[in-house]
Amino acid sequence: MIEVMFAVRKDGFKDHVAVEDELDKVEENDQYTHLLTLDEAVNGEDILNVFKVDPEFAENEEKYKTIKTDILEGDSSDSDASGSGSDNESDSDESENEEGEKMEIIDQTETNLVALRRTIYLTIQSSLDFEEAAHKLLKMELKPGQENELMAMILDCCAQMRTYEKFFGLLAQRFCMIDKKYVAPCESLFQEQYETCHRLETNKLRNVSRFFAHLLFTDAISWGVMQYIKVTEDDTTSSSRIFIKIFFQELSEFMGLSKLNERLKDVTLQEFFDGLFPKDTARNARFAINFFTTIGLGGLTDDLRETLKSMPKTTQQPVKEETAESSSDSSSSDSSSDSDSSDSSGSGSGSDSSSDSSSSSGSSSSSSSSEDEKKKRKKRTNEKLKVNRKDQQNKDRPEGQQNKGRPEGQQNKGRPEGQQNKGRQEGGQSRNRDRNDVTSERKSRRDDRGNTREQSEKRNRLDDRQSRNERMDARDRDNDRRGRDRTEREEGRRR
Repeated sequence: MIEVMFAVRKDGFKDHVAVEDELDKVEENDQYTHLLTLDEAVNGEDILNVFKVDPEFAENEEKYKTIKTDILEGDSSDSDASGSGSDNESDSDESENEEGEKMEIIDQTETNLVALRRTIYLTIQSSLDFEEAAHKLLKMELKPGQENELMAMILDCCAQMRTYEKFFGLLAQRFCMIDKKYVAPCESLFQEQYETCHRLETNKLRNVSRFFAHLLFTDAISWGVMQYIKVTEDDTTSSSRIFIKIFFQELSEFMGLSKLNERLKDVTLQEFFDGLFPKDTARNARFAINFFTTIGLGGLTDDLRETLKSMPKTTQQPVKEETAESSSDSSSSDSSSDSDSSDSSGSGSGSDSSSDSSSSSGSSSSSSSSEDEKKKRKKRTNEKLKVNRKDQQNKDRPEGQQNKGRPEGQQNKGRPEGQQNKGRQEGGQSRNRDRNDVTSERKSRRDDRGNTREQSEKRNRLDDRQSRNERMDARDRDNDRRGRDRTEREEGRRR
């Protein structure tokens, strides 16, 4: 206790002030002090503590009021004299304060924003679970408009991780469940991240897609965000397809394919799912079906397949015309090559093709006027295709089936009498030679493989023997060293 008193005295009684600042209203010059010593005899006037009735109370009160007014009026006159000069100064100070209040200072360096993001990051990283993190972040008392920064920081922390952690999805879910003002920032972040997913790395893209899949599975945000996704060849990139793939695979893992299909078939949400299953053209519908089947979710496209079957076939006519034109070009080139290599029959077909080409050239001049000529031209090109295909098939067929499908009298037409079957015999001999060569090569390969296996087994055995011998030698050496050490120790002890 004495040490505490000396410490208080040494500090100069900082914690025990004689007069508080709020009560120290009288200046030092106006103060009346009384110095008393312990040796002096002091009259305490204890009689003042005793109540006595004053018969002249009213008169004394009036005297006190007059004295009070005289003192206060004198002080006020002095203050008026001095205050006249200070009014101008106060007016000028007030005007300056008003001007300062009107001026708004905008911080372009965003130091406050950086400090906020730093505190959010440190709070998240220092928390053991998502509930503790949510409790600490709610204690920060964010200003209006800072909810976007909070949700963006949670998403950035999730994207920076090597693998997806469910901690961040649960944290964002908790905020969306506590207050609906955090739902709109999450939905705007979904749109922003999907539109700029080509800037993200594969690891970040995976974490972001799984983060939003968790929010949708728990109904923390609305399924209306699906309206930003359009599964077409023109509206998607490689990055966006990866995003959609991971996103829907995560949803199917959480919900199951049947529940996910039921949710996607909900009547109240069909306006948001038009981009996922486009039905405007057969090309887009086919692309969506192929995309979902490749990622293992073909069961979601049953309705789209039915609509594709019921679509009119007129939408597929331009593609068929293009294929017909390309096939006619290829057939013309094939017919020209066949006409050069063929004999009398080939010359006949060449004459037919020349007549057809002349007729086609004549009809091309009037194709703009009539559609019948176009149909005739298509028929002629199809007939040429059939003839050329038959000739090519006869060339590729085996010996006994080369002239199958022709009349008996025209099978060897255009060849000399002695050479009609000569080519067949030569072809059969060459094929037999090739087969013999192939069988001999296979036998030699098998023998080589057997020899190599035997040699490898012998080598392995020799290696095992050598390793065993080396181990035995090493053990003998170790035993010799140990025996020497023991003898040296015994000799040392004897000495």
